Amino acid sequence: MSTKFIAAVVQASPVLFDLEKTLAKTAHLVTEAASKGAKLALFPEAFISAYPRGLSFGTVVGSRSAEGRETWLRYWNSSIEVPSKATAQLGEMARKADLFLVIGVNEKDTVSGTMYCTMLYFNPKGELLGKHRKLKPTAAERIVWGEGDGSTLSTFNTPLGKMGGLICWENYMPLARMAMYQKGVQLYLAPTADSRENWQHTLKHIALEGRCFVIGCNQFVTKSMYPKDLPGITDLDHQPEVMSRGGSVIMAPTGEVLAGPLWDEEGILTAEIDIEEVMKNKLDFDPVGHYARNDVFSLTVKDQPDSEVFE
Repeated sequence: MSTKFIAAVVQASPVLFDLEKTLAKTAHLVTEAASKGAKLALFPEAFISAYPRGLSFGTVVGSRSAEGRETWLRYWNSSIEVPSKATAQLGEMARKADLFLVIGVNEKDTVSGTMYCTMLYFNPKGELLGKHRKLKPTAAERIVWGEGDGSTLSTFNTPLGKMGGLICWENYMPLARMAMYQKGVQLYLAPTADSRENWQHTLKHIALEGRCFVIGCNQFVTKSMYPKDLPGITDLDHQPEVMSRGGSVIMAPTGEVLAGPLWDEEGILTAEIDIEEVMKNKLDFDPVGHYARNDVFSLTVKDQPDSEVFE
């Protein structure tokens, strides 16, 4: 069995705040990734159906506005339940394209009324393998997203390799990274909303630290992509036209850049992955193996799930 395959990162924007049109665009992009030979396609953080960059939702310390609540409702209505008709559609996209699909979504809990920043995993059979909820939303993200409880720090044993990952600035949390290394992650997926050039250094560090392939994916978004009738649209008056430059990239366990970074446009990056490179690079460093000091350090993760095996 070949240890090589093509991985793709999809740098694009959703149709902001429009679930059905975003799903249609996603289907087109999944098909395009498959046409490039991809067996794994990663989409950005909160791709369905918006990362609410620049929006305040009418909040300041001590008060909220009626207009902000209307913006929130629009955001909520463009998000998805897991599982749902929308996740079934995403699974069907993965099945038709015969690839693993990993995509960032806004997951709404209709019982509690809480929304989570979530990463969904689908296999080529169209099955929803599982999800990861972001552990710690950053700064004003905490207005719109709840915190994951740690029970979804998942990795999945697949024919491509053991895949898992963290969302955006979770990757700055050393113990969260260590939790992924403890589970033997080989394909480290890092959807993000961070388009700073410094983010590239973070991904390179993870590749070298974890001795894993790192696949980073971001949106390319402009102000003109926001719906003109969005209640909170005036929040964007002082924002630049290009609100997220992208910066998607694929890195090897050596820290070598295999594809990207892609800036200032939508596009699909691909790179050939040879999973045996992971083991080759553990000759001289393994953060949880021969380079660990388990007699000095230990990490226990509450409710961490076992790795699951999928063919």
